[in-house]
Amino acid sequence: MSGAAEICYFLAAPLFILALRWMSSPETARRAVMSAVAAMALAIGGTLLQPEIQTYTWIGIAVLAGLIVGVPLSRVPLTAVPERTGLSQAFGGLAAALVGVAKYYMWLGEGSLTHFKMGVIGGEVILGCLTCTGGLLAAGKLAEMIPTRPITYKGQNIVSFLGLGLALALAGVLVYDPTQSWAFPFIIALGLIFGVLLILPIGGADMPTVISFLNSYAGLSAVALGFVLENKLLIVAGALDGSSGFVLSIIMCKAMNRSVTNVLFGAFGSVAAAKALGEKKTAKSATANDAAQLLSAASTVVIIPGYGMAVAQAQHRVRDLYELLTKKGVDVKFAVHPVAGRMPGHMNVLLAEAEIPYDKLVEMDDINPEMPQVDVCLVIGANDVVNPAARTDETSPIFGMPIIDADKSHTVLAIKRSMNPGFAGIDNELYYADNTLMLFGDAKAVIGDVVKELSGESAH
Repeated sequence: MSGAAEICYFLAAPLFILALRWMSSPETARRAVMSAVAAMALAIGGTLLQPEIQTYTWIGIAVLAGLIVGVPLSRVPLTAVPERTGLSQAFGGLAAALVGVAKYYMWLGEGSLTHFKMGVIGGEVILGCLTCTGGLLAAGKLAEMIPTRPITYKGQNIVSFLGLGLALALAGVLVYDPTQSWAFPFIIALGLIFGVLLILPIGGADMPTVISFLNSYAGLSAVALGFVLENKLLIVAGALDGSSGFVLSIIMCKAMNRSVTNVLFGAFGSVAAAKALGEKKTAKSATANDAAQLLSAASTVVIIPGYGMAVAQAQHRVRDLYELLTKKGVDVKFAVHPVAGRMPGHMNVLLAEAEIPYDKLVEMDDINPEMPQVDVCLVIGANDVVNPAARTDETSPIFGMPIIDADKSHTVLAIKRSMNPGFAGIDNELYYADNTLMLFGDAKAVIGDVVKELSGESAH
């Protein structure tokens, strides 16, 4: 490696670490992105300075192809960011797998394929392949191109792990004797199939956690790729990606009071588990004028955003509502559940885009003790994360999951298109509570009407 390349890698490594560190706070997230961009630019620049590169023709073609695919994919609405993330992970896994495949056949032909190299390639290809198909399937579920409910069949986990076990066994055969090339295509095929089988039984309610798990798998495949290419920076970046994704997954499992194995293999979110509470109780509806009067008379308001806000792209209307209420002297806070939306930090990104002050975002554990003193709790498209069944109904599939205690506030205003259940496939008891009023309709339109009512009230 050239000295210039070494310097580029040496500078890039701490920038990747700082980027991850700065991502831990909304106030430093923009700095984190710039740090990561600079690190990646240095990494690419260092790679292009490698003396082994004799021509840049194919590299230029690859860069052009990446631009043609990547630029349109970058121009997606924030509502499509979750499935866009799934696609990115699929591409990352595919890239790692392809490099592993190329290296296997190249080193096999050169006669330089050692047992260690074969072991690393085997792990890389399996991880890369399962991340590729898993990411594609997750993107399909998030985009609702395929059913978001769990797709299960008898003995599914046994079949899945038999496939993975066979892939590992074949990799072991190649480690023992790398010349047994007949086994390599089967490893690729089994890795791709296992990625599909891994995501099929996972329901929409668990998609945020699945996205972070896929991120971890992509990171691990990058680590293996770093060993294959003998690239220290790739090992560092992959280790950061893999470990942070795994830690985030554990945090989110804790936020749902679920084990990792239950998320990945529990088929949570089956619509068959739903209870028809609507047949027993009736929800009370309200108008925009009713909501405006309640909000105007309140001293404290807590807004709980959910995926419905993202679908309606209502974050800017929420900002208008926040400003109006603040001018009237109302103390407004935003309570964000760790698994709200369809990817980690989904609601935080939307609220940041609408320039909601960071200090107004309060975590679940901090807001819950305050909820009994809150005058009005405005739930915008959130469902399972505010369902009291998590505390009271031992038969509920979400029992034990920590929720935001919206029902403990004096009055709840819930904006929802319909009474359909959320990702978990169960009705929300909150909507039938005596202190809850439903505002039916598109969140952007409903909040816009409430803002108009409040503005008219201010004018009078």
